[in-house]
Amino acid sequence: MKYFLLYLLVINVYGIFLMFLDKYKAKHNKWRIPEKKLFITAIIGGSFGIFFGMYLFRHKTQHKKFVYGIPVIIIFQLCIFYYVIKHIYHWFYYFFNILKKTY
Repeated sequence: MKYFLLYLLVINVYGIFLMFLDKYKAKHNKWRIPEKKLFITAIIGGSFGIFFGMYLFRHKTQHKKFVYGIPVIIIFQLCIFYYVIKHIYHWFYYFFNILKKTY
């Protein structure tokens, strides 16, 4: 579990960094980071970092694809997380109740 939390921390810091870097490149007329890369980062767990970076650096806040897409990804990920945690909890509860009854 601690490695998963560390992964989430790293991927979200990376998401914030990508938004900063893309904003910097936009201001200086340089080659930009593809939107596909930003969305893939959000999908693999960096959605909070991308969302936070959007509003921290005021970047991509006028693009409907980001304004609506990133929150949808966050909600979807939270639903998956809730579903997994709920089922793991029930599995452990069931497993330990079986152990109590056998001893």
